Amino acid sequence: MGKRDDLIERYAADLRDKCGMTPDMDLLTKVTIGCGPAIYDADAATIAATQPGELETVKNNFLIRKLALPDSPDLMDAIHKVIDIYGKSERNKYRAVVYYMLTKHFGKEAIYG
Repeated sequence: MGKRDDLIERYAADLRDKCGMTPDMDLLTKVTIGCGPAIYDADAATIAATQPGELETVKNNFLIRKLALPDSPDLMDAIHKVIDIYGKSERNKYRAVVYYMLTKHFGKEAIYG
């Protein structure tokens, strides 16, 4: 297995163990690939959930640009909900896992079809 496959397995374990969900491996793989080279950079691979600027970046770059959602307070509410599910005390919140959960939350799986 390659490095990306190892990371996808790590993300799947987080979804199972920390978020209490059974991951759709096909979707998780596509979301991970969609993150591009960021998954290989220790800083870019995680989301600093306590930094408002980071959450704005997730909202603007992922929810609005990638998922084509209209800007509304619901977007930030969804981000906070996903962070709560992941666990506020969880230090490493992987970008691919957060993006996966947001994709599922908004029912936008077809974007990765």
